[in-house]
Formats: sequence, C-alpha cells, structure tokens
Amino acid sequence: MLGEKAERFMFMKIAVAGTGYVGLSLATLLSLKYEVVAFDIVPSKVELINNRVSPIKDEYIQKYFSEMDLNLKATLDYKEAFNNANFIIISTPTNYDDKTGYFDTSSVEDIIQKVISMDIDTVMVIKSTVPVGFTESVKKKYNINNIMFSPEFLREGKALYDNLYPSRIIVGEKSKSALEFGRILTESALKEDISVKYMDSTEAEAVKLFANTYLALRVAYFNELDTYAEIKGLNTKDIIDGVCLDSRIGDYYNNPSFGYGGYCLPKDAKQLLANYEDIPQNLIEAIVNSNETRKDHIADMVIKRNPETVGVYRLTMKSGSDNFRSSAIQGVIDRVKSNGIKVVIYEPTLGDKIFDECDVISDFDEFLELSDIIVANRVDDNISCIKDKVYTRDLFFRD
Repeated sequence: MLGEKAERFMFMKIAVAGTGYVGLSLATLLSLKYEVVAFDIVPSKVELINNRVSPIKDEYIQKYFSEMDLNLKATLDYKEAFNNANFIIISTPTNYDDKTGYFDTSSVEDIIQKVISMDIDTVMVIKSTVPVGFTESVKKKYNINNIMFSPEFLREGKALYDNLYPSRIIVGEKSKSALEFGRILTESALKEDISVKYMDSTEAEAVKLFANTYLALRVAYFNELDTYAEIKGLNTKDIIDGVCLDSRIGDYYNNPSFGYGGYCLPKDAKQLLANYEDIPQNLIEAIVNSNETRKDHIADMVIKRNPETVGVYRLTMKSGSDNFRSSAIQGVIDRVKSNGIKVVIYEPTLGDKIFDECDVISDFDEFLELSDIIVANRVDDNISCIKDKVYTRDLFFRD
C-alpha cells in the first residue's frame, strides 16, 4: 500500500549535470526513489551508465547498478534532462587554475546558461566546489534567484557510501526549496539522525573549502612529523601512536604519505588561500607550501639512493580508487626526472604506454626487473614481499 511519502516520490524528477564521483553517486542514490536523468557530454559515459556499468571505480555504485532497480537514465541532451525537473543538480568539474588563482567555473556557468535559455524556473543546486561568494555572484550576473549551493563531502571510491551514510548535509539556503532538497537527501540516505544545517550559500561554500583545507592540514602535519622522524632516524610509527592516543587528536587520518592529492584537497586549499586576499593569514599558506616541501623531501630521499632507474608503483592515490589526478607521486616523478634519473611506471588502470614522458610497464615482473628502487605511496600485497626494494612512507598499510 502506497503511503504519502511514496506518492510524492512518484512525481519527482531530478536532473544531474555531470557524472563524476559527485554526480553519479547522487544520481544513483536518488534514482532509488525518484526519476533521475543524468546529463553528460561524454558519449561513452552515457552509454556505460545506461548499460548499468559504472564509468568510475566505486564499489557501491557498481553494486547498486547490478542489484537495484534504479529509475536512472543518462543522456547527451540537456533539454531532455532538465525539462520538467524539480531540481537540477550541477556537479560538473571545477579545476583550480594556478595562473588566475581561481576555480575554472565555466562548466557550472554553462549549465546555468542552458537552464536560463530553456526559460524554466527549476531550482538549481550547485554541488561543484566553487569559490566563496560564487553563488551570490551568479545570482547578480544572470539576474536569477533559483540557485543555491550545497557542498558534498565524499571520498573517492566511496562516494555512494558517503551519500548513503553522510557525515552531515548542508544546504546553502533557508527557503522552502532548500528544506525540500534537504529532505530529499535525508530520506534517500540509509543513515538515521543525520545532522542537517541550513545556511546562506556563501557560508556553505566556506564550509566546503575550510573542511577540505583542514583535512589537508592534517595530512601535512603527519607528513612533516614523518619527515622529522625519518631524517633524525626515529620511529615514526611509535611517535604517531603516542601522539594519537590523545582523544582530542584521535587515531585516524594519520598515515604518512607523499603528500595530499586527488580531486579536492590541493585545489580547495589553494582556492581558500586565494580567497584570503587582503585578509591576514599564515596557516593556510603554510598548508599549501607544506605539500610541495613534502614532495621535495620524498624525491631527495629517493635520489640519495643513487638509482639508475626508479620504478613508480601505481599513480592512483589510494586503494579502491582509479583516480590519479594531482596525485602527489606525480610531483615526486617530476623532481626525480629533473635529476636525470630514468623513471618507469606500473599502473594497470592506465591504457597508455607513456605517461609524463615515462614508460608505462604493464608486465609486473618486467617492472620489478627494470627498477633499482620501487617508490610506492601505498603498499599492497603485490609489493609487500619485496620490502627491501621498496621506498614508501606507508606505515599503517591503510589510507
């Protein structure tokens, strides 16, 4: 017997623009209860989604694609996606441009312009990461009011899981539409008693950047602790264990690495720093600079071993992810190469034979034979048995 809640779901259509981690996880989540049409400009992604094959590596998305009855369709036609939609979620990529010191928000504005051209008053919800003040600026620029910002807090490879069990939901408006959107997200999740906060979009934009910059700070902190211990010949693991027994610090997110990377942390920290123009600060700039210092240190430690050929084991950031955009290992590769040392790469998710002017070796045994030293941001079973040849700072064998 259908209740009122089920009846409301039957007549709700949600459009999602962009099918990366954010867009596809939301499209999957919401299509359990609503009609969802996802718009993307990449034909191969649209085809995969319609054939219920996830174009990104995410265990829960693929599981839901295989096992759940999803009311989800992908399309290359934005009008088909946006027409008659109650909400249009914008989750297109916004890369940070080092030259301008600003996110490239052109893909977000392109969607806004498409909606305006259709002469519809559907509420747009920006899920892409944007600079503080962006939503208010586009309201003025396009003379619109039907747009708000709602940050996402997802981990690569666990995006759908983090939507099913969200740490919190934040909606950047206090209107009736905002309350409805917050209700849609909470009712679609499996977690109970979710913290939901409504605030202005500018504050919500700040929450996103400050949250990710804090995570970058934590990575940078334990990396600098590790740098100190490594140079002084101390046991990093013992120090971290002792420090993290303090409940105010906690035993999590403390495994040393070659630096923070991925889709969000590097660009979000840089964007927050750019937003601090004319505002006193020391810490935010230090977080950004610390990541470069860490990669310098890692490269120095590798170079000191005088290898002829350095083997890089995996470009991906961590297990369960197929993403290596802005991965810290790439900065290490550039530094090692600049010292005239040959670098070869083992990355099974990469179809190309060349990456950053380095040979990509698909045969693992050949890779081992060619490499004088193997550099690995994270250790797995493939290389755990050849520790003497591996240089890593992965002390806890977890992300």
